[in-house]
Amino acid sequence: MNFSLSEELIEMKRSIRDFIDHTVDPLAQQIEEEDEIPEKIMSMSKEMGLFGLSIPEEYGGIGIDMVGKCALYEEIGRTSNGYTTVIGAHTGIGSVGIVEMGTDEQKKRYLPDMARGNRIGAFALTEPSAGSNAAALKTTAVKKGDKYILNGSKHYITNGPIADVFTVMAVTDRDKGAKGITSFIVEKDFPGFIVGKKEEKMGLRGSHSSEIFFEDCEVPAENVLGMEGLGYINALKILANGRAGLSARNLGSCQKLLELSTKYAHEREQFGKPIFEQQIIQHYLAEIALDTETLRSMTYRVAWMVDQGMNVIKEAAMAKLLGSEIYNRIADKAVQIHGGIGYIKEFPIERYYRDARITKIYEGTSEIQKNIIAAQLHKEYEKNARSVQV
Repeated sequence: MNFSLSEELIEMKRSIRDFIDHTVDPLAQQIEEEDEIPEKIMSMSKEMGLFGLSIPEEYGGIGIDMVGKCALYEEIGRTSNGYTTVIGAHTGIGSVGIVEMGTDEQKKRYLPDMARGNRIGAFALTEPSAGSNAAALKTTAVKKGDKYILNGSKHYITNGPIADVFTVMAVTDRDKGAKGITSFIVEKDFPGFIVGKKEEKMGLRGSHSSEIFFEDCEVPAENVLGMEGLGYINALKILANGRAGLSARNLGSCQKLLELSTKYAHEREQFGKPIFEQQIIQHYLAEIALDTETLRSMTYRVAWMVDQGMNVIKEAAMAKLLGSEIYNRIADKAVQIHGGIGYIKEFPIERYYRDARITKIYEGTSEIQKNIIAAQLHKEYEKNARSVQV
């Protein structure tokens, strides 16, 4: 496995680190208080090409591979997770479906503007009665002439209030179960498309999610993404790709918490000496460092596998699970190291602690990741058992 980066990508990684540490992070508290990403940051992010990480160069993007994308996500994850989520949802599950499964015409129509950040992407799968059980979707799509008519609703849609282009899963044949789900590219201006109220969340300030509604929403037949009936498979592919990226974003936050905690442990004095000299603090820091490096190894291994075209259903679930659990463990230890100051809103540790919690839920809960891993182990066992019998 080769995780080495090109000189061009190394330079981009440096530029993003500088941008994150010196432009975005100083405004992280403002983002938290105002629940908005400043236009200055959004504009600079567009200029740097951060909205086009996943999009091929021929459509105006950067077109980097998964290892490269994870390297950049790691830098982006070092700051406000609200900002990180706006970028990650767009460059991950919000656009990957069009990149990997779109027709030439669909790619030409949508990707150039998405690469420039002029059109924001979102992924609409979750419904009030269908989250972890995606096969229980109720949103329907009925073909009438040269259009599909969509009816139903989605909720918890990241980027919902600001997105222009949605990858939407809807049922086209109820009798076929998961094989009766189809993917659609839906624009916010299509007749019958309605964005609901912005949802108030525990964390991820600056990243907005909302309900969306389809009331006889008219979607052109040419906006079917992939083949009819393959929507559920498409969703699994898109989510598997997104899980590797989410792991990298969590990694960036873990690394930042390690740096903040190490610095504080050397500066904060108790009993006449820095608290770093307390063995329990050293052990906490050692555990944080170990967890961070473990996550780094897993993240880049899965990213490399994606680039090799391997089946990563199991490994992507492992990376997502590991990243979520480690991020939450590290955030908890960081609060403990910082003591009272770690619980105060004007300092960043409290924000990371709240933001970490959603990672065990969105893009597939930790429990669902375990189900996926177990299901893949079962398939491998049965395959091996059959080969032994033969």
